[in-house]
Amino acid sequence: MFLRKRTLSKRDSVPVAMAGVRMGERLLQIGIDDPALAGALAAKVGLSGVAALVVPTEADAGRARAAAADAGVLIDVQVSHWRGLPFPGEAFDLVVVQSTRGLLASMSAGDRVGMLQQARRALRQGGRILVVESTPRGGLGGLLQRRGVDEYYANGGGAEGALKAEGFHRVRSLGDHDGYRFTEGFKT
Repeated sequence: MFLRKRTLSKRDSVPVAMAGVRMGERLLQIGIDDPALAGALAAKVGLSGVAALVVPTEADAGRARAAAADAGVLIDVQVSHWRGLPFPGEAFDLVVVQSTRGLLASMSAGDRVGMLQQARRALRQGGRILVVESTPRGGLGGLLQRRGVDEYYANGGGAEGALKAEGFHRVRSLGDHDGYRFTEGFKT
């Protein structure tokens, strides 16, 4: 029996390249907005690394497990509330927050703060967080796809402002590309 591995499209490869995940790293993903991306990122750590993913519901966990099977990778999928990630401190080299469907922007301020504090706790010293969001659409498409965005998040500088507020350093926007927006910060 052959394992079927999904071929990445050019669009899928952009966030994988921007994440800069390397073989042997310890990766934590938060959210499952794009199941194919979850599998592709987990594949980069290889057998010598660790890939974990936290989601809020069993339905999301099922999507994550299916993505792992489709990509032919192992992902430690955990169902947990954002304010209490089930991992020890300094356990990961990289945290990727999947927010292409507005996870971060639509969270309540308390949940967002709690999740980012937990992500910071889970990162090792010198570790990096990457927030992957969709770029805002203009015109009719933007009106039809408008999601609930927390006003505090939007007025506070979006992902950059949220990361800075929770103690991440060297926070910067890596730019917009192929419909994605990338923001990174470091734990120092």
